[in-house]
Parts: sequence; structure tokens; C-alpha cells
Amino acid sequence: MAPLDSSGPLVYTVTMHKTACLLVCPWLVLASGLAFTFVGCGASEDVAEENSSLAAPADVAAAPADAMVTPSGLASKLLVAGSGTRYPQASDRVRVHYTGWQTDGTRFDTSLDGAPAEFNLGMVIRGWTEGLQLMVEGERRRFWIPEELAYAGARDRPSGMLVFDVELIAIVD
Repeated sequence: MAPLDSSGPLVYTVTMHKTACLLVCPWLVLASGLAFTFVGCGASEDVAEENSSLAAPADVAAAPADAMVTPSGLASKLLVAGSGTRYPQASDRVRVHYTGWQTDGTRFDTSLDGAPAEFNLGMVIRGWTEGLQLMVEGERRRFWIPEELAYAGARDRPSGMLVFDVELIAIVD
């Protein structure tokens, strides 16, 4: 990521896999005073059409009774135990594969059609920042993220509770 122009506001170009674009915190970008140009976000592409083989899980509408729930309201369920011993911190960079659905089963995002997503954990929606800190490398977990921990009603973003299956591939050093 490098500045394009040093006169006026800082403008950065970020090349990202299109699925990682939804995860960048819009309020963090606004609060920092930086302007970002996302290259390759593919907002006009029909992501659901590309990923028609990824069906919503049976429990997409609500977290099951055996899900763990944090004080913030984030619910999660272990799908596959990891072999790692480290838990990421909000300041860490992580590499993940994920798929996200709305509670009606509509898939709105996935990294499974390409390379894993890699990002600083503190730069994503609050539910991801909190949830990934519960995981070890190699773990796969399903999260039910309340709207206030997701996009909080931001325009042009998925609304309501969101459901994500996330595999923590690595904590990047």
C-alpha cells in the first residue's frame, strides 16, 4: 500500500481480493482521515452466482442452544479443532478462509473461490476481531454476529445478524 499523491489528503491504493473488501471497517477509514481506493473489489460482480456450490448451513437462522455466547452477544460454535497453540491478538495479521451469509441463507461473501484473505485483525468488523481471538491456527468456527458487531446498519452493507464460517489458517508474523 503506497500513497498515490502527497498533496492534499492521503490517498492509498489497496489491491485486495474482492471478498476482503466488505470486512474493512468503514468508520476506521473515515476516522483516520485516509482515503482508500480499492482495486479489485468487484462490487458489481454477482458473488452469489460465482459461489453457487456453497450452501448456507442448516443453523444459519439462529445460533443453536449449544453455541458459546460472549458478553457482547457474539455466538460461536467450534466446527473443526485447530492444531495451533497461539491465539491472535487484535494487533495481529491473520490469514483466513471464510464464507458469510445473512440469516435468510443468502450468501454475500466468500474467500473460497480464490486465495485466502489476509488482513490486520483490528481492521475488520468488531465481531471478527472478537471472534478470531477465540481461535487457534487450523481451527474452523461458525460465528453469529449481531448487527451492532457487524456493519451497524451501514449503507450498502449486509444488515441484521450475519453468519460466518471462518478457518484461521495462520497468524502472519
